[in-house]
This record gives sequence, C-alpha cells and structure tokens, in this order.
Amino acid sequence: MNIRAYLGDKGFYKATMVIALPIALQSLITIGVNLIDNIMLGALGEIPLSASALAVQYIGFYNICCMGLGMGASVLVSRFWGMKDIGALKKAVTLMLRFTLIIGLLFTLAAVVSPVGIMKMYTPEEPVIREGVRYLQWSIPCFLLMGFSTTCTIVLRSTGQTKIPLIGSCIAFFINIFANWVFIFGNLGAPRMEIEGAALGTLISRIFEFSFNCGYFILIDKRVRYRIKDLAMNCRDMLKDYLTISIPVLISDVLLGLGTNVVAMVMGRIGHVFVAANSITSVTQQLSTALIQGIAQAGCIVTGHNLGAGDYEKAKKQGWTFLLLGFLIGMVAGVIIILIGDLIIGCYNITEETKDVAGQLMKAIGFIVIFQSANSIITKGVLRGGGDTKCLMIADNIFLWVVSIPLGCLAGLYLELPVFWIYFCLKIDQFLKAFWCIFRLKSGKWIKKIEVK
Repeated sequence: MNIRAYLGDKGFYKATMVIALPIALQSLITIGVNLIDNIMLGALGEIPLSASALAVQYIGFYNICCMGLGMGASVLVSRFWGMKDIGALKKAVTLMLRFTLIIGLLFTLAAVVSPVGIMKMYTPEEPVIREGVRYLQWSIPCFLLMGFSTTCTIVLRSTGQTKIPLIGSCIAFFINIFANWVFIFGNLGAPRMEIEGAALGTLISRIFEFSFNCGYFILIDKRVRYRIKDLAMNCRDMLKDYLTISIPVLISDVLLGLGTNVVAMVMGRIGHVFVAANSITSVTQQLSTALIQGIAQAGCIVTGHNLGAGDYEKAKKQGWTFLLLGFLIGMVAGVIIILIGDLIIGCYNITEETKDVAGQLMKAIGFIVIFQSANSIITKGVLRGGGDTKCLMIADNIFLWVVSIPLGCLAGLYLELPVFWIYFCLKIDQFLKAFWCIFRLKSGKWIKKIEVK
C-alpha cells in the first residue's frame, strides 16, 4: 500500500484550506462575538450570564436545524456543482429555502407564545427564567433572519465562494460589539438595557448579516445565478433525492441539537454555577476548534466535488487524510484549551466556586476535543459529503441518546460525581464516534450514488 497517497498532496491541502480557512475565520468572528457578549454580561453577574446562556441554547437549537438544512442541501449542491448541473442545484436550493421558512416560523411562534415555558425547560430558578425571557423576547426577529443567512452562506461556500460570508461576518462582528457596548451599559445616551441590550445588539448585527449575505446571493451572485423568481420553480423531480439525502441530515442534527438542549437542561438543574462555568468553557472550546469546523465543511464540499466528478478512489483516500488531520488538530486544540483556560476564566466577574468548576470543565474539554475533532471532520465532512446521511443519523443519535445522556443524568443528578466526570459522561459520545468513524471509512459503504433525472 502506498502510504503517501493517504497523506495527501499539495493540491489536496490547498483545495481544503482555500475552503476551510475563510469558514474558520468566520467561525472565530462569530465565537468572538459570543465571548465578548459573555464577558460584558459577566460584568453584570452570574444570573444574567446564566440566563443568556440558556436562552441562547434555544436559539442555538434553531441554528442547528438551519445548519442541518443547509448542510443537507450542501451534499447535493456540492455534487451538482461538481457535475456542472446548475438547474438541479437551483432546485436543491429552492427546497432548502422553503423548509427554512417553515422551521423558522415554527420557532418564532413558540418564542412569541411561550418564552416562559421555553426557559422553564432549562432551569427551575426564577431569577434566571425572568432574565432569560427578557433576552428571548428581543431575539424573536432573529430566527428567520438567521435561518436564511445561514443556509445561503452554506450554498455560497459549497460553490467555492467563501470570501463574501467572511466579509459580512467581519462587519457584523464590529456592529455587534458596538451595539452591545451602547445598549448593555447605556453608553452614548442610550438606555441601560443590560441583558436586553445584548439581545438587541445581536438583532442589529443579524439584520445586517442577512441583508449582506442573502442580498449578495439573490441579487449579485453570478455562479449559481439564483434569483427570487426561482423560489416558485417546480421541484417535484428533485424532492425524492432531497428527502433521501438532506432530510436525514436535518433529522440527525435536530436530534443532536435536542440532545445538546437536554444536556443544557441537566446542567440547569445542577445549578446556575455549573451553567455559568459551562458558558465560559464552551466559548473557549469553540475558539480553539474553529479550524475543525472549517475543515469539516471543507471535507463535505471537497468529497462532494470529487464524487460529482466521478473520482471515487480519490475521495476514499482523502477520507483517511481528513481523519489524520482531525486527530492532529484535536491534539493542538486540547493543548490550547489547557494553556488559555485560566486566562479566559480570569476575565469574568464570578465567584471562586464558579472559577473552580470552570477549571475542571477546561481539563475535561481539553481531553475530549481530541476525539471530537476527528469525528466531526469525518461525520460532518467526509461521510456526509459521500451521502451517507441515513447511517450517520442512526449512529449519531444512538451514541448520544443511548450512552451520553443517560450516563450524564446518572452522574450529575443522582451520583453527584465531580464536575470533570459529569462532563466526561455527557460528552462520551464524542469519544465513541471517533472510533466508529474508522470502521465506517474502512467499509467504503459511505459513498452513495445520486442519480440525476
């Protein structure tokens, strides 16, 4: 066996990084906004910090649904882009946008009708619920704005246009920081809105990001040339392929997102100290793993392009290269988390108890991220790009719902184990999936053919 063929060449790394780096930078910008939001709210105390963290769990669940719709469509978009079949590509985009509208309206309606009920799912603590409701009510317009912006961004990336979303995120980053500074603390003569100011700042940046990304995609883009009139196109002949490939991605991501929310509910019942500490450490983890997200999406796109061009052997070999990259980047990310953990924790106005819990969580994350990196790049990247969405849907949710959540509930709510072991149990699916990926790659069954009618 020629090992060098599995290590990748300059062309592979160039193609991957051209896609991955702008996505990673965009992720860093988004995470940077979350970090600054957390630090600003942390200055107000642990209750506003915990409330916003739990309210964002609901908004994040919606974003996961949108990512599922977008990444499901990306499997088809990348494949059709490799085939140079723009007509089929447009149909996949149309179906994606229609589903985005439906899901966005459902989440918006729930936030309008029962914000208190939403917060009570995450925590029984009344002060946290009150603050979280204030945040949610200002965030209601964000759902549809974020949904369309997220899905259109993924389509742009799938056709090799990564710079436009990056520019939009850069500008939105500064808008968000400035608006937060003005409205959270009441600067420049504005009212002091505290947690509502954080939500308003996010809303203002979402309005800009939607206008920039969707405006470019529908009015200016000359690669796909998708226009508003295409929303009315007949997509019946594409519906079966879309449902077969894309909907399992959506279902998988929705169930994973639901699982993440159940994890948040477990944490909320452990107490606001655990929630505040996890809010700090999760942002740190996201900062150190931004490149992982970029490479995962690049893996999906590159694999889709290769399979669309009919080069199956190349896709298989590059799958192993992506796996190796995943483990290496995970190790680097783990070291970064350990090194910067105390520095990040020191930026917050929190109690010594919360600092101690956050420190334990940092150590747990530093270990888990090694395996999370490998399985994310393969499952969300290579296997998804190969069309192996049904198998992924089953595997993802078996590991989460049958192993992680029961063990996490047992460790945190009944056995009351140390924080390190509670978090390890809640995230043990990341460890198990990393090894499952090796067997799935080796089988070769992850490559699915898509027939174009």
